[in-house]
Amino acid sequence: MQLKDKVAIATGASSGIGRSIALAFAGEGAAVAVNYARNVEGAEAAIQEIADGGGRAVAVQADVSKPEDVKNLVGQTVQRFGRLDVMVNNAGVEHKMSFLDTPLDVWEEVLAVNLTGPRLGCQEAARQMVGQGGPGRIINLSSVHEDLAMPTNSPYCAAKGGLRMLTRTIAVELASHGITINNVAPETPMDAPLEANADQMSQLLSEIPLERMGRPEEVAALAVYLASDAAAYITGSTFVIDGAMTRQAGSL
Repeated sequence: MQLKDKVAIATGASSGIGRSIALAFAGEGAAVAVNYARNVEGAEAAIQEIADGGGRAVAVQADVSKPEDVKNLVGQTVQRFGRLDVMVNNAGVEHKMSFLDTPLDVWEEVLAVNLTGPRLGCQEAARQMVGQGGPGRIINLSSVHEDLAMPTNSPYCAAKGGLRMLTRTIAVELASHGITINNVAPETPMDAPLEANADQMSQLLSEIPLERMGRPEEVAALAVYLASDAAAYITGSTFVIDGAMTRQAGSL
């Protein structure tokens, strides 16, 4: 088991990629705090699935954009499992609309969850890891849109671009403590509603050379590797998992 006896937190883990990461970590031997903001049923179902597989997990409610909630999330995890070895900042939100029509409150909400949230998670986790006197792993779920523009999604792209530089900067600062921090950048399964629109889905798939969407389990497998001892010398990087979408130049 790659994560035997490790303790991990996964934010936004009541569904989607976060849930897959929590299940994959538990399957590799980690005790996992499954964070949720509102979907308590999804979080409880995840920890039940982990328990059914012989793993250890606890559900912890927290709004990742609120400092006290994030501090409590880390505190409850440590109280339950004794330490913290891996922090996965996965929780995210997006609201697609034209830049000209995007109100300030939407901009602020998206940046609060997608950029301030990981910043708070990184800081609280790193403080705990430094206090333990040992190494640690931090993994941020970014997006191909930390590099790739996406019209009608300016707050999301700005947040992910900011997350790229946050990760690179604090990777340098935290290296002396043995803490690594990396981004994982999928082609954003938050586009799931596209599945209900055949034309839009066809257009999206035409932009992906592998001709399919990535699966949450595939992203989780990459997160497992980055959380493991095998990735101890990797820090400050973004790992794109997008079926070569960002390398596609169309007919050019």
